[in-house]
Amino acid sequence: MGNSIRFRLWSAATISILVALAIAGVGLRYLFEKNVERRIVSELTVDLNELIGATSFAADGRLSVAPDLTDPRFINPLSGHYWQVEDPASHSLVRSRSLWDATLALPVLGADGELRKIEELKGPGGELTIAVERTITDADGRSFRAVVAEDHRSVEVSVREYVRDLAPALIVLAVALMAAFFIQITVGLAPLENLRVAVRNVVTQRTARLDVAAPSEVQPLANEINRLLDAQEKALARARSRATDLAHGLKTPLQVLSADIRALRKKGETELADEIEKSAGAIRRHVERELARARLAPGVSSKASCRVGEAAAGVIAVVKRTPSGKQLSFVIDVTDEFRAPVDEGDLSEILGNLVENAARFARSSVHVGAFATAGEVIVTVADDGPGIPDADRESALSRGIQLDSKGGSSGLGLAIVSDIVEAYDGRLTMANADPGLVVTIALPRHG
Repeated sequence: MGNSIRFRLWSAATISILVALAIAGVGLRYLFEKNVERRIVSELTVDLNELIGATSFAADGRLSVAPDLTDPRFINPLSGHYWQVEDPASHSLVRSRSLWDATLALPVLGADGELRKIEELKGPGGELTIAVERTITDADGRSFRAVVAEDHRSVEVSVREYVRDLAPALIVLAVALMAAFFIQITVGLAPLENLRVAVRNVVTQRTARLDVAAPSEVQPLANEINRLLDAQEKALARARSRATDLAHGLKTPLQVLSADIRALRKKGETELADEIEKSAGAIRRHVERELARARLAPGVSSKASCRVGEAAAGVIAVVKRTPSGKQLSFVIDVTDEFRAPVDEGDLSEILGNLVENAARFARSSVHVGAFATAGEVIVTVADDGPGIPDADRESALSRGIQLDSKGGSSGLGLAIVSDIVEAYDGRLTMANADPGLVVTIALPRHG
């Protein structure tokens, strides 16, 4: 998951969304708090103007405030809404009943008529208040300071309720944005999926080139892959040609060796002839193996198909003429029209090696069968010989390993079969029977 481009892009988008919405949430909270404070200052200004209008100097020079103010919260003790009028000259003070026995500690006297917003004015109990204050001077030169304040707690309550309503909306918005980004990333990466399918088609031999309409950002990659496939095809063609040339080049020396072997036998030097024949046989098998590998090197066709019965009959006809095959009975348990998804030459190579090995170890019979399952074609070759010990079964597939002491084999047969089956994405398994050995080839069906 950590190597997924989709996961990385979506993770980066998710982190960006969460950070952006967190910053937006903090900013909205700050703006809302400032807006609430401005609204409170506006309301307090109205109350202040009313307080100034109700304030006057009595005949004895003391301050007097008319009791009939509009807002009843000024009457309730510690209601959070307070007013206070102060005469700086006589230090006389009139305050609202809501202040009870507390007073508002006003800052230094401002200029005449100046309206001031005081955000850190301490109220009853040391609570922070929002206050507006004005200094008024009458025609006689007498002045007083009037202030109206409200607990900052009301702002905090409003902001808290706003955040409680804002948080679910931001969460829903975050989920919607993350889903939208996921859809956007999926749509944006869809061409890469098409490219993956095109590459898979090349690997499975459905197509020889990447046949895909890729976006301009991806098309150069597809073009480079196609150029790589062209270069690989040319290199493989050269390799197959060299392997074929090598095989043809060795054919004449092997024929000369065969003539020399016959000449030595005529002279009675059979032991030397047998040694040379054994070495020549090993060379021939190595050449056959390299030819088989060269044929499979560029991959196998997805449309290959052949009749199993015909291939098995051809192989058995050859094995019957060998010394080990003359004494055996061969059974082909396959219908005439049964087909396997494999090239006829490759199947003949597979059955040739398996039937030859089975004939070398069988006591009386060799059985070749084939059947189909839901997704595979199964081909089996069984003998009634001694089988292979469990410890040696894996070694039997190794190149050049001979598990018997009879000689006459290069030890490459099962390795060749394994290479061919692997080229078709198949499976090769061996299991001891009672008696004998059963070799099973499972080949996947086309599509």
